[in-house]
Amino acid sequence: MNPFRVAGRAGAERTPIRAELPSVKTNGTTATLRLYDPIDSYGEWWGISAKEFTRVLDELPEETNEIRLLINSPGGEVWEGIAIMNALRAHPARIVAVVEGVAASAASFIATSADELVMMQNSELYIHNAWSFVVGDAADMRAVADELEQHYDRNIAAIYAQKSGDSVEHWLSEMDKDRFLTADEAVAEKLADRVEGVGDAAAAKAKFDLSVFARASGRRAGARAEISKTPSSTGPDQHNQKENVVKFDEFKAGIRERLGVTDADANEETVLAALDEALAEQLEPVAAPAAAIPAGTVLVDQAAYDELRSNAAAGRTALDSLDSTRRAGIISAALQDGRIAAKSADAWRAMLDKDEAGTSALLDQFPKNAVPVVEVGHADTLTSADDALYDAVYGSTTKEA
Repeated sequence: MNPFRVAGRAGAERTPIRAELPSVKTNGTTATLRLYDPIDSYGEWWGISAKEFTRVLDELPEETNEIRLLINSPGGEVWEGIAIMNALRAHPARIVAVVEGVAASAASFIATSADELVMMQNSELYIHNAWSFVVGDAADMRAVADELEQHYDRNIAAIYAQKSGDSVEHWLSEMDKDRFLTADEAVAEKLADRVEGVGDAAAAKAKFDLSVFARASGRRAGARAEISKTPSSTGPDQHNQKENVVKFDEFKAGIRERLGVTDADANEETVLAALDEALAEQLEPVAAPAAAIPAGTVLVDQAAYDELRSNAAAGRTALDSLDSTRRAGIISAALQDGRIAAKSADAWRAMLDKDEAGTSALLDQFPKNAVPVVEVGHADTLTSADDALYDAVYGSTTKEA
C-alpha cells in the first residue's frame, strides 16, 4: 500500500494511476528529468524505483554535460533514494536539482546532494527521521530502533551536513523536529543555493498526503506558518498584484538585513522604528578624540617612546647573551662529567635552545663518566712524561746503589 496516496471511499471505483518514469527532454548538452512521484523499490504502479530511474539516466546522450532534475516528490524508501542519489553523483554531467513543489523525505537528500540546489519560490524541503516497520518481539524492535538511530538517521544527516557544512549532530536534531523548510529557510540553512521563479507549493503538494508523518504529541507535527495570500481582484480597478507583493517582501527583507533586525516576521512599524534609531545615531555629535581613548591607555611622547624601545632592544640583546652563556656552560659541564660525547654537543645545544628546562633535566639523569674522562686504572709498562725526559738525558740504564 502506498501511504502517500489518499485512499478512496469504500466501494468507489478507482481508475488505476501508474507512476510515470522520469521524462527526458534534451536541449543541446542539457537534459531535463522530472522526479514527480514517490520513490519505491517496487516501481511500476507504486512509484519510481532506482532501477527505473537509472535506466533513464543511462539512456541520456553521451554529450550531456548538465542534468536539470525537476523534483516534486514525497520521498519514499531510503535505500532506493540513496541509489538514485549515487547514480546522479557518478554521472559525469553537472547535476542541478530544482524543487518545483516539495522535496520530502528521501527526495530531500537526493536534492541536497546535487551540485546545485535551486528552490522555486514557495517550494519546500521536508526532513525527518527514518521510518521502519517491524514484526517481532521486544528484542527485534529494539534492534530495529538502534539501527534506525545509529545507521539510517546518521547516514541521512551526513548528507545534509556535507551540503551545509554543519555537523551531523546538528542535522540529527533538526530531523527530529520533522521540519518543513520554506525556500528561503532552505537557503538560510545552507541546504539550497538560491531561490528562483514563482510557484505555488500548496497546489503542488496537494497531490500527496503527508499527514501520515504527523504525531499526536506535536513533537513531529510539522507545523507550518500560514502562507500569506495575495489580494484578489475585486473590481476593474483592483488587480492581483502578486509580483509587486513579492518585490515588496524582498525590499523589506533587504531593509531588515541592513538595519540588523533579525526577526523575519517583523512588521512595518518595527522596521521603521529601527530606521529612526539608526538615523538618530548618525545625528549624534562626534566625541572628541581624547574621549575615545579606552581606559588603561597611556599617551607617550614620541621621543620617550623611541627611547623605551631602544632600551628594551638592548635589554633583549643582553638577556639573549646571558641565555647563550648559561647554555654553553651546561654543555661544558656535561662534557666534563662524561655525560655526553663531544661529537653530540651541538645537537644537545640545539635541544637546549628549544627547551632548556627539559633538556637540562634529561642531561642530569645521564650517569657521570659514561664517556670516560677520569683514570680508571694504570699499567706498570706505561712511561710518564717526566720519565721519558729523564731517559732522553741520562739514559735508561738502571743503576744500583
